[in-house]
Amino acid sequence: MSFYQFYQTWFEQLHHLVDQLSTAPNPPTTPDHHDSLLTLVHKVLTHYSDYYRIKQLAAHSDVLSLFSAPWFTSLERSLHWAAGWRPTTLFHLVLTQSSILFESRIVDILRGLRTGDLGDLSPTQFALLSDLQCETVREENAITDELSEWQDGASELLSLCSSSSPSPSVGSDLEGKIVRRDGDSSDDHLRSGADLEGKSDGW
Repeated sequence: MSFYQFYQTWFEQLHHLVDQLSTAPNPPTTPDHHDSLLTLVHKVLTHYSDYYRIKQLAAHSDVLSLFSAPWFTSLERSLHWAAGWRPTTLFHLVLTQSSILFESRIVDILRGLRTGDLGDLSPTQFALLSDLQCETVREENAITDELSEWQDGASELLSLCSSSSPSPSVGSDLEGKIVRRDGDSSDDHLRSGADLEGKSDGW
């Protein structure tokens, strides 16, 4: 079972546990209520523990899918972006880890021993990684520029809405940008995934 399938099941169970918590007596009025609440809290903690345990195992087999998180909603992905998470962060992690492993095993590598990890990347693999990083940076910059336009448009819209006679063209223009960005984001996500898959074939 993939992590995506696990997440769907896990999320449904989480909703069920949250419903139980919301209907539990708070504060508990009897010893039985107190014991039931403790049991329920333990179930919730165990449920989250299972999530991170399975996620850690999944990271060893397909870490890229965890970074892209296709099970997230558009809102959740936008919050990651707003909070400072960028796709290029992944490249920083990979290159840093590669450098650390290379330096720690440089003697073995010079002897021709293959480690099969990030410290053993070939020049071709580094070139592919660099090309993909440059392409990702360009797309990030384009999205950042468009977000700036959104902010300017939203500020203008709020300003006009507070005036006595707001112009309807501003609202429709902003709505058009949102719809267009949603479509572009979907296309970019599919294209980036295809590019990464195609380039990984050379690794």
